[in-house]
Amino acid sequence: MDITVYTDGACSGNPGRGGYGVVLIYGKHKKELSQGYQLTTNNRMELLAVIVALEALKKPNCNVTIYSDSKYVVDTIQKDWLGSWINKKFKGKKNKDLWLRYKKISEKHNVKFVWVKGHADIPGNELADRLAVEASNKNNLLIDKAYEKVNSGENSLF
Repeated sequence: MDITVYTDGACSGNPGRGGYGVVLIYGKHKKELSQGYQLTTNNRMELLAVIVALEALKKPNCNVTIYSDSKYVVDTIQKDWLGSWINKKFKGKKNKDLWLRYKKISEKHNVKFVWVKGHADIPGNELADRLAVEASNKNNLLIDKAYEKVNSGENSLF
């Protein structure tokens, strides 16, 4: 099964209200996914969009091409920074919870990333962007518990 995916993340303020948008395409079928969060970062939303897209696939071993305008996400995978971060136990790196979640779900599929320039009139990317922005502006915003826990001082010794 060949699946085409467009993902995007949005954040008003960084950190701030955020959202992700996903467009999944399989043949003539298209599915859109989005969700907003009260307090998060743009990078978290970019990565969460990819994770949600992969988690939405009902069958394993799909050939998935993900189009993303996030250098953070695309470079981390294509340059194998993630492998290095895992080996170093994410020392000095952010979003460990999401990267480990990505690694687990990505192993079920054949995933290829393609970086695209944002706001360059690429229809799938533009739609994912609209979904992300709209989600971040809705009233039913979720709490990004992992982000807020790490940044609330709960781990502080003082």
